Amino acid sequence: MHTRLAAWKHSGRAQLTEMREREKSGRSRPEDLGPPNGFAMLPWLLMGMGSFSNLLQGKTGNPWLGGLGLLVFNSLYISVVFRAFDKRSREARVTKRLLLALAAVTFALAIGYGDSWLMFFPLLGLATGAVLRGRLLAPAAFALSISAAVVGGLKDGWDAAGIAYGTFISVMVTAAILALSETVKELRATREELARGAVEKERLRFSRDLHDLLGHTLSVIVVKAEATRRLAPRDLEAALGQVSDIESVGRQALTEIREAVTGYREGSLATELDRARDLLDAAGIEAVVRQSGPPLAPQTAALLGWVVRESATNVVRHSRATRCEIEVAGTAERTRLLITDDGRGVGSGKPGSGLKGLAERLAAAGGSLESGPAPRGGFWVTAELPVTEPSPGPGPGPAAGSGPVAEEHTP
Repeated sequence: MHTRLAAWKHSGRAQLTEMREREKSGRSRPEDLGPPNGFAMLPWLLMGMGSFSNLLQGKTGNPWLGGLGLLVFNSLYISVVFRAFDKRSREARVTKRLLLALAAVTFALAIGYGDSWLMFFPLLGLATGAVLRGRLLAPAAFALSISAAVVGGLKDGWDAAGIAYGTFISVMVTAAILALSETVKELRATREELARGAVEKERLRFSRDLHDLLGHTLSVIVVKAEATRRLAPRDLEAALGQVSDIESVGRQALTEIREAVTGYREGSLATELDRARDLLDAAGIEAVVRQSGPPLAPQTAALLGWVVRESATNVVRHSRATRCEIEVAGTAERTRLLITDDGRGVGSGKPGSGLKGLAERLAAAGGSLESGPAPRGGFWVTAELPVTEPSPGPGPGPAAGSGPVAEEHTP
């Protein structure tokens, strides 16, 4: 019996040594944590070679009955361990019944023959640890170990005491390794899901940036092209000035698109206010811009800059307005942007783009964006953001400037 236990321990040490050598050689990967399938459990059947050898040598009584029991045990063991690696199959009732049948065959062989047949208890422990999870695991391990100790003590006396220890270790270690393997797989799946979510979020961010950039830029180009067409017959010099502006807008758009692609674009409220004023002026819309309040943090200025850009573009494309007012007012707690026009009051942008996308951005930053037709005609857009401390260093411009401002600009 001591010889068999020593051989069993030596087999375990050999596998541990092999794993360490694989780690040192760099061939061990995260996918190697835990048995990938039931084939990894088959080599342990070699622990029953002593019983098979006794059958061949005629040292076992009723050899045909013992051979049949050995065949049934191996068949049940293989069936159970292969089903253990699929969660649905492992939790099925048929798997539990197969495990109970395996336990019955194990006890029958151990009680009937003893000696080397007691080594089937650790094999039963491996199958039990592969199938059971949660609250059933510990009681099953203790019950199986105690049963192995009682049967081994009755058949071989104290020499079989190690069988109980080997059975308990087989149950707990197998369950721990397989549970760790499943946890690693779940973590890997979660990581992949998070990566896919991050990619989708980045795609959404990029699509919004591209929508705002191209929508505004193309609107500016169209408006200035129309102004060029109107001015060319009577004022060639003014028309050439508009053409020069179209060239500048195109170059600036290329720069902004490159920056948006690389993900480093930081909007400037002051720049967007200037562009909005220029766009409205070119479209023949009177622009009034008012600013007041403390300096803005770069993130706040960038978000409000996007709102100004989108709203000014919508005024030119949809409102048919003659006057547009843009007011930025800040307090110690919140910053408010109000844009109104005297147009026809028709909403702008399709669902899922434009102002709706900006509303999602502001909501993520703790702010809000509302819009709708004004009671007395026209359309209004209101954006509010909480005040955050501006980052040190040079500010992004007057809108995020270096002190309180209170100014009004009209064309």
